[in-house]
Amino acid sequence: MVRLILLLLGVDYLRRRARALIWIGAIFFAFGLALICDALDGVVHFPLKVFAWLLLLEGLATLAIVTIGVGGQRIVRGLKGGTFTMAALLVLFFDQRSGNFWLSMLFGTLFLADGLLQCVAAYVVRYPRWAWAMAGGLLEIAVAIFFYQPYPTHYKGTLPYAIGLGLAFTGWNVLVLAMRARRMRRDFRVEQILGSPEDKRHLWEERLRAPRWEGPPADSEPALTVHVWTPSGSAKAPARRHPVIDRYIAAVDKNGVISTGHAALESHEGIYVSLYPAKEIDRSPDQFGQLLRATRENDVPGVFQPDYATESKAWCPSTVKVRIRNYSPRQLSAFWQTYQQNATYNLTHRNCSSSVAKALEAAIEGRVGQLPNGADAGWWTFVRLWLTPELWVAAQLRKRAKTMAWTPGLVLDYARAVSMLVDPRPFGWITMSSLALRRMRRSRRAWREAAEQAAVAQTQGNPASHG
Repeated sequence: MVRLILLLLGVDYLRRRARALIWIGAIFFAFGLALICDALDGVVHFPLKVFAWLLLLEGLATLAIVTIGVGGQRIVRGLKGGTFTMAALLVLFFDQRSGNFWLSMLFGTLFLADGLLQCVAAYVVRYPRWAWAMAGGLLEIAVAIFFYQPYPTHYKGTLPYAIGLGLAFTGWNVLVLAMRARRMRRDFRVEQILGSPEDKRHLWEERLRAPRWEGPPADSEPALTVHVWTPSGSAKAPARRHPVIDRYIAAVDKNGVISTGHAALESHEGIYVSLYPAKEIDRSPDQFGQLLRATRENDVPGVFQPDYATESKAWCPSTVKVRIRNYSPRQLSAFWQTYQQNATYNLTHRNCSSSVAKALEAAIEGRVGQLPNGADAGWWTFVRLWLTPELWVAAQLRKRAKTMAWTPGLVLDYARAVSMLVDPRPFGWITMSSLALRRMRRSRRAWREAAEQAAVAQTQGNPASHG
């Protein structure tokens, strides 16, 4: 999540705040370690009830806006809101011993599932640095085992452990990235952080407000377009229904042929990023397992399609389009001039979806951290980005794609979530609160008018007597 925030805010934004981010990372890391050490003896001084109420509010607020999202956003938001709400209820309304036990089982299961998925994906795909991802997955499994077993506090320190681990890992990531940023040159990207900070600018000077949009770009509005052909929507024959699998991985038609879908990116300036193998790859079930390896023996010659009109005419129109207005044509052009020099295609490591994801990130890097006139967007933008639910959704999708492989389904949900970050809308919970208040005011006005009409009718039906 931290890396995604810095990617969206950009290098210049990070360089100006390197020193402050170092302090933030150090404080988070120190508080995390303090919470973990405090819970080791079973005597917890952390205000669990207060935190549980905050966790419950966050969970309920997330569940309240589940229906606003589309596709995978609803699933991820529902999972986050449900987990937060369940954890808070276990602390607030259950017996302490049983609540701590089930809380440990919940956190342990979440860490175990994520660690196993990461290990299996790293072993199957074998992308560069897969061994580090495997080590990270094994670390998550070790944390899950720590939650499952009762030593040393018989589950009394479950919640402080979880909060402490979250704070420590977040603080460590912020600290490392900010320290590297102190030697970073202005022309570097976030992925190349090496940093020297500039003096901080005055934070409270008068500045333009960051733009807000009520919805996606209109068809006539210049925008960056992500085209996605979903696996089931692009199959040559009717596909067999396999929920989740045919959405994010591949669809199998009635003839047994596998379709993985396709993704492309189109800019208003004419750049079209669409990588495809020069010769059709045999995707029969017998060979598909071997093709998942992100190794050089699976590299094949690829070809970049000229434009969307040509590709859609030769195949079919894209199933879904995601349009983004806030992007940099210059950054996208610089990326494309370099990327198109190599047309190698690999089904999992360098495919159509990974090409689109890289082009998308190159185009949006730093757009959130700058105002339309090029000025710095200020600290409120950082806080607002951190509090936006789509950041968590996008970070989870990006992590899953990096540890497995980019697929058209993941690119679709990632582009949707990112579009909400770079083209920010009003906060979901603020919008819903405003809507609820408006409805309450309308209801009260209607009740008041009805009461007044009833009073008038009663007065007319019972005229006052004169003595």
